[in-house]
Amino acid sequence: MSKNIILTNQQIEHTTKRIAYQIYETFVEEEEIVIAGITDNGYIFAEKIAQAFSTISTIKISLCEVHTDKQNPEKPITTSLSKEEYSNKGLVLVDDVLSSGATLIYAVKHFLDVPLKKFKTVVLVDRNHKKFPIKADFKGISLSTSLLEHVDVVLDSNGNSYASLS
Repeated sequence: MSKNIILTNQQIEHTTKRIAYQIYETFVEEEEIVIAGITDNGYIFAEKIAQAFSTISTIKISLCEVHTDKQNPEKPITTSLSKEEYSNKGLVLVDDVLSSGATLIYAVKHFLDVPLKKFKTVVLVDRNHKKFPIKADFKGISLSTSLLEHVDVVLDSNGNSYASLS
C-alpha cells in the first residue's frame, strides 16, 4: 500500500502554532497550565505546543509525560508530575492520533482523580473511528479513513516531521 502525506512538516508547524493560540485563548486567565503529552509522539507534540505557546504567552507551562500502554490502555497510567503538581490547575492532554479514543479516554480518567480548573484535549489527527465518547477540543486535521488504513505520525526536531496515511 502506498503512503500519502497528509501533513507536511510546514503544515504541522502551522497547526502547532494555531493550537497554541487556541490554548492561550482558552487559558488566558490562568497563571500556570500543565501540558501533558501521552508517550511517545503525544509528548513530542506537547513539547512542540509548549514551545510555540511560550513565544506568545507569559503563562507558566509545566510539561508532563503521560506513560500509558496504548495496546492495553486500561492498565495503570503514570505521569512525570505528581498529582499535587497538576492539582487545581488548567490541564491540556495531548496525543498525536485519535482513532478509537481508548487511549485518550483512559488518560482523561486518570487526570479526573484530582480537581482541575479546566481540562482540554488536543490531537494532531482525528480519525473519526471513536468507540468511546471522547472528542478533541483542539485538532490539527480531521480525517475520514477506513479501518484498514493506518495513520503514521513522525515528529522530530530536524524539520522532518510529517503525518502519512497508508
